[in-house]
Amino acid sequence: MTTAIAQEVPKPKYTKADFQSDQEVRWCPGCGDYAILSAAQQAFARLGVPREKFVMVSGIGCSSRFPYYVNTYGFHTIHGRAPAVATGVKMANPELQVWLITGDGDALSIGGNHLMHALRRNVGLKILLFNNRIYGLTKGQYSPTSEVGKVTKSTPYGSLDHPVNPISLALAAEATFVARTADIYIKHLEDLLARAAAHEGSVFIEILQNCVIFNDGAFKDVTDRVMRDDRQVQLEHGKPLIFGKGRDKGLRLKGLDLEVVEMGKDGVTEKDLLVHDEHCESQALAYLLSRVEAPLPIGVFRDINRPTFERRAYHQIDDSKKKYGNGDLDRLLKGGETWSVK
Repeated sequence: MTTAIAQEVPKPKYTKADFQSDQEVRWCPGCGDYAILSAAQQAFARLGVPREKFVMVSGIGCSSRFPYYVNTYGFHTIHGRAPAVATGVKMANPELQVWLITGDGDALSIGGNHLMHALRRNVGLKILLFNNRIYGLTKGQYSPTSEVGKVTKSTPYGSLDHPVNPISLALAAEATFVARTADIYIKHLEDLLARAAAHEGSVFIEILQNCVIFNDGAFKDVTDRVMRDDRQVQLEHGKPLIFGKGRDKGLRLKGLDLEVVEMGKDGVTEKDLLVHDEHCESQALAYLLSRVEAPLPIGVFRDINRPTFERRAYHQIDDSKKKYGNGDLDRLLKGGETWSVK
């Protein structure tokens, strides 16, 4: 008598081309959107997930053309309301990979309320926020992330608003996966997208992006090859926060804040530096990191596991059915206090 040994079914193999649609990609030449699209298509191919399991949802803006260019299901929705539509899709079928593509204006201005509640509920959405600190589609007005004093068509004397910090907002809203990358860091971006796909809760990734037409060099002081080693710090779980061309600077916790220190100066050693813990249940230290602008943190701020909104909702429905049966909609509508209008 022989015993059958179950073999693991290999994942289907896909290529980047499988996720490229037949639509002409139409962004301005040199736009960072091209790089993000390419990284996403490459990352999706790595997952071994069929295309029909993906849904791209977008709002309004240059980035919101994304669903047309990825050969999956998709919705191009209305300004700021993409999180509401994406939540509906995820609730209808929790097994889908629902990716929400948005910009700093779409997500943080008219869509700020929807974004906040999608994150706090821990809906299993993969939210990619393209941040170029400008309204590109409507031709160069300042956005919620534009720096104070930004001269644009809508603020000829300089903007007065204090900018929104997308990472701080996501952490405050209790998103369970929060990260930052840039359009020019293709491999880093691709790896983050693969991690996001594997995360079951709310994902929020801020992608620093250049707008060559209306805000060229938006993050040049951070991403420029000559300066970036001294202007950014890579977040690596379990490792001290060290940066600088000579790896001679670091971040140390001082009271309720973080300070930049030089290695070897005043007896400072690597042991004095803050060790990054992306799995810490409290978002307190991650929030402190989100407030650091020089050096700007790049990488995963937070990655924790919590029950998702959609799973809890389905469990609640199942529990109710066990207690009360499947229910009767007609009886519900006609039962209790009703009035007849003649």
